[in-house]
Amino acid sequence: MKYAFVIGSNAFIVPRGAVSFADHEYAKEFLKINAIYHDVAASAEQPYLDIDLDIKDLDGTPVTMQGNKLVSAAPYTVEKERDSIRILRADGTLIIQVHQLHDDAAMSLEHNIVAELEVHAPIAVIRISGEFMVNGLHIRAENEKLFINDNGYATSAMVGKNELRFTSAGVVL
Repeated sequence: MKYAFVIGSNAFIVPRGAVSFADHEYAKEFLKINAIYHDVAASAEQPYLDIDLDIKDLDGTPVTMQGNKLVSAAPYTVEKERDSIRILRADGTLIIQVHQLHDDAAMSLEHNIVAELEVHAPIAVIRISGEFMVNGLHIRAENEKLFINDNGYATSAMVGKNELRFTSAGVVL
């Protein structure tokens, strides 16, 4: 099963629903998709997007979720919808949003991304946005760009045979 992670204006299509940090021999998942949202009949139980998360806010305070439940004691607001999870600071600013795009939204992305989605047919397209830290890496995901420390990425579609990894050198698939 392939997943597409849309971060900034970039799409990364990988075989697993996880994103990790890697530094030489050390690797650690910081986002894992446990279950995706499926639009089912109203009478059936509505499955939700379900994630595990292990990041830090810009102050270095841990933000940890397991099965959509916040396990860190920091004063964050968690907004959950069937297809989206948002974590906000006390002042209302976004730390991270993990949003499963519906097919119509995914197919309205940039042409080069849509072409890769059509070829590789991932089971879910997950958009990640926000500003947070992962093992010393400063990640900023905006509408138009992805920044990992000072490295910027824009308008690319990459397909890999390994999981999506962020490193101090950039993105590795």
